[in-house]
Amino acid sequence: MPLNILLIADTHVPKRARELPTQVWSAVERADVVFHAGDWVEAPLLDEFERRARQLVGVYGNNDGLELRARLPETAAVTLDGVRFAMVHETGQARGRELRCEALYPDADVLVFGHSHIPWDTTSPQGLRLLNPGSPTDRRRQPMCTYMTALVDGSRLAGVQLVEVQRG
Repeated sequence: MPLNILLIADTHVPKRARELPTQVWSAVERADVVFHAGDWVEAPLLDEFERRARQLVGVYGNNDGLELRARLPETAAVTLDGVRFAMVHETGQARGRELRCEALYPDADVLVFGHSHIPWDTTSPQGLRLLNPGSPTDRRRQPMCTYMTALVDGSRLAGVQLVEVQRG
């Protein structure tokens, strides 16, 4: 049975948005596993994710204060059906990212990250898949707010999709 995965980062609630859109909460509730790559901003959002998600994997980001840092790690690692995930908020500049992350996360198949609010989906020379879902609340210079969905099926990551958050 495939696992439905939700990748999200940079929610910035309540600074960039008072709350997450209904579409995002629906995706959280449908997912078997939710990855949040940091910049929650306030602990009540983490509480709500913990309440709604079947399984939550989270890290803190640079905009997360002491309460969130006390509850979340800087990096996380989890294996789902043989796929080894790592997650961190920041990976540094885009130039050289694949090689740098390969060296930092040698035991991962997939690295989930955030910070830039810019969606990213590449594979390093050694096969590390790097995924940044963008932001569902703050598009910055992007044409839309986003998150990602994927499947873990038969010990492989499949069906990675960038999903546009509909406004309205």
